[in-house]
Amino acid sequence: MSAAQFQPMVFVDLETTGSTGTVDRITEIGIVELNEEGEVREWSSLVNPQTSIPSFIQSLTGITHDMVADAPTFAELADEVLSRLHGRLFVAHNARFDYGFLKNEFKRLDLDFKAPVLCTVKLSRKLFPQYSKHNLDALVERHQLHMPARHRALADADVLRQFWQVLQSQMPADQLDAAVGELTGRSSWPVQLDPAVLAELPERHGVYLFFGDNELPLYIGKANNIRQR
Repeated sequence: MSAAQFQPMVFVDLETTGSTGTVDRITEIGIVELNEEGEVREWSSLVNPQTSIPSFIQSLTGITHDMVADAPTFAELADEVLSRLHGRLFVAHNARFDYGFLKNEFKRLDLDFKAPVLCTVKLSRKLFPQYSKHNLDALVERHQLHMPARHRALADADVLRQFWQVLQSQMPADQLDAAVGELTGRSSWPVQLDPAVLAELPERHGVYLFFGDNELPLYIGKANNIRQR
């Protein structure tokens, strides 16, 4: 049985007031849960960002000030969101964005959020290197996925669930499992470290350092590709 195919997963998409997680805020959360038996559960909520939404963001997402005025704040949703993400593989398109926004929202509440992360942009690039485009619109067209509302959180999250199930049906299980294992660092990433750190590592040359408990360097190395090292 493939670990990649049968571990609990959450497909996550956010709509936000901008692109900077430390400054901008979430306006909508969409989560699609997929358990080991293949059962699907959907959950979404508008979020009052407690700040203004730029006009071009309103035009892009269709989410206006009036729509979020009476919506719960992230603080009011935090327990619900944590319970849905806990113990599951966090899957998102350009996962650094969504995971980073959630970590910052939880950090504002003095809550520590960590999860293993799988980016579907990187997964698509790895499994379909013959294609140059791997954005969400390209995936929808290439794999004939159903998207009723672009730039709405639940619809975008469900597209990722559809993409995953296309991969399950079309790719050899060992190939899919190996790709997920490599992208999540499942086989070699130390258990005490946040797996999302792996997704932040650059795919270029550089220098890396290992530190001991006393914060003194134990080892200094260099690599042509830091992430693959």
